Amino acid sequence: MGQASLQTNRIRLVPLLDDHLEYEVELDSDPEVMRYLGAGRARTRDEVKGLHLNRLAVAELVPGLGFWAGFVDGEFVGWWILEPPERADQGPVEGQAELGYRLLRRHWRKGLASEGARELLRHGFEDLGLNRVFAETMVVNTASRATMAAVGLRHIRTFGAEFDQSLPGSELGEVEYAITREQWLAR
Repeated sequence: MGQASLQTNRIRLVPLLDDHLEYEVELDSDPEVMRYLGAGRARTRDEVKGLHLNRLAVAELVPGLGFWAGFVDGEFVGWWILEPPERADQGPVEGQAELGYRLLRRHWRKGLASEGARELLRHGFEDLGLNRVFAETMVVNTASRATMAAVGLRHIRTFGAEFDQSLPGSELGEVEYAITREQWLAR
């Protein structure tokens, strides 16, 4: 099964393609968008091109998982992901996926992150039969943590993490939020 195109009330989510590279460059070149990610700074075009190839490859790892570009009224607003766990402490690959989202700053605080995340949760549990979806962010990333809680994920743990560079607040670590299929169905 390949990646499905998805639709919410406002967002059209399409599998990430090479055609979306310029949108990714715009997204990752904003230092505020990247504040709690990677090196905590804007990425160069060459860096984004390399990451773009990695993002496309996610769709080949587990059928149905991957990155989605999100559009509202034909305008790119950001991307969402459901990807398999990468680290041993995240648990087994089978039956679970990591949820993520990144939006252009001009689209923050419009409810789009949670709207897209809810659709990926629905897709993961209903269409793909996942057992668990989790998300991670820095402790200090209160906006992302609020989105995780708003879509039904619960705080599971706070843990230390290695960062390429010391980001403001990185000494406080990361948090993991998660929801199981049973919890999602009971909502």
